[in-house]
Amino acid sequence: MNSQKSNKWMAFALLMTCLCGCKVPEVAVPRTENKAVPKGFNNVQDTLATLKPNWRQYFSDPNLIALIDTALSKNQELNIVRQEIDIRNNEIMARKGEYQPFVNIGAGAGLEKAARYTRNGAVDESIEIKPGKKFPVPLTDAMVGVYASWELDVWHKLRNARQAAVNRYFASIEGKNFLVTNLIAEVANSYYELMALDNLLDIINTNIGLQQNILGIIKQEKEAAKVTQLAVNRFEAQVLNTQNLQYDIRQRIVETENRINFLTGRFPQRIPRNSATFNTIAVDSVLVGVPSQLLENRPDIRQAELELAAAKIDVTVAKANFYPSFGLSAGLGLQAFNPIDLIKPQSILFSLAGEMMAPLINKNAIKATYFNANAQQVQAVYNYERSILNAYIEVFNQVSGMRNFLDSYNTKAREVDILTQSITISNSLYRSARADYMEVLLTQREALESKMELIEIRMKQLNARVNVYRALGGGW
Repeated sequence: MNSQKSNKWMAFALLMTCLCGCKVPEVAVPRTENKAVPKGFNNVQDTLATLKPNWRQYFSDPNLIALIDTALSKNQELNIVRQEIDIRNNEIMARKGEYQPFVNIGAGAGLEKAARYTRNGAVDESIEIKPGKKFPVPLTDAMVGVYASWELDVWHKLRNARQAAVNRYFASIEGKNFLVTNLIAEVANSYYELMALDNLLDIINTNIGLQQNILGIIKQEKEAAKVTQLAVNRFEAQVLNTQNLQYDIRQRIVETENRINFLTGRFPQRIPRNSATFNTIAVDSVLVGVPSQLLENRPDIRQAELELAAAKIDVTVAKANFYPSFGLSAGLGLQAFNPIDLIKPQSILFSLAGEMMAPLINKNAIKATYFNANAQQVQAVYNYERSILNAYIEVFNQVSGMRNFLDSYNTKAREVDILTQSITISNSLYRSARADYMEVLLTQREALESKMELIEIRMKQLNARVNVYRALGGGW
């Protein structure tokens, strides 16, 4: 009786020890994510739903559409991300298999001869397999069986790990969508930059022709002793300076073409484009909707949200490591000295066992995993909030840019018109000796600079429209 009581107390003490060992350490209360955003962009509240245009509709240039199509199929970075999605999907499959029973089949055969003057050899010599039949020498062994093991997912640790993998799989898809949007925008911006450079080169070449005509007139007047060699030198230096500009532009054209070629996954080749339409591309306004819609439309925000959900689940998985784990194992098979005897009922063997394992001493590893999971969850919260803030600021900046660049373009266009007229006026006045050569020189220089600045502003306009498309989440 005393022995039974003692055993009960020992079992109770062991149970209490296990329960104490399962205590989860305390951590700071996890930070809750903040989804609040302002009601509008730049004091403008657009109550209309933001559009998610397909890029084929947003960009009408057929050459640009062809380049984007090529980039979406051949861009190496995008194809790498697609493989990453497949890897994430395979992780879901692996996680799902962890909480299902494992069943294996096995077979084996062996041969053994024990030395006669050893304990095993003496025992084999003294006993019989069957009445009148001694152990065979050497001793053979044959076996075939099925074995199963199953960890009981009592605390849903394995199922939660699978759900975290599912969230990360969908997060990788959103990451791919975000990359697609950025890739489309990068190709479009580079394409418009290429068109702008073509127009800059045309303006420079046109001005070189105008300046050379004036230079010819200055040389004639120098021969007629109306001006000095100084005027010839000043105009000739201006022509050389303008000619020098075209070489830098040509190099930028090569680099921009090859940037597009890299994005489209091909070796250097000429990029087809119709640069004559650069100044007629529509830069109409875009419906931006309300900031709260960014939470649904921006793939990077959705990616951060899914990563946050996965991080929260990781905390519950890490917490479950402190609790006992339960497992079952079983086996069923046939084993005999002689393979012929495997078909006999006496060769059947089976086993069934259950086990419980709980952490007791030296839990530093699972504590570290738990603390890391909590810290990573807080990181995911900050990353999610940063994605929202970044998205809002991007839209705010680009909407403001579209408006300001439009005003800037209109102002600069009026300046270009005035300076273009001034070139004609200065040339006429010079021929009639009512203006000196410096006025002609400065007027041409100012006109060239203003025309080049106008092209730059036009490119900024188009880039702002592309970046609005990207900032709003794009369309795939």
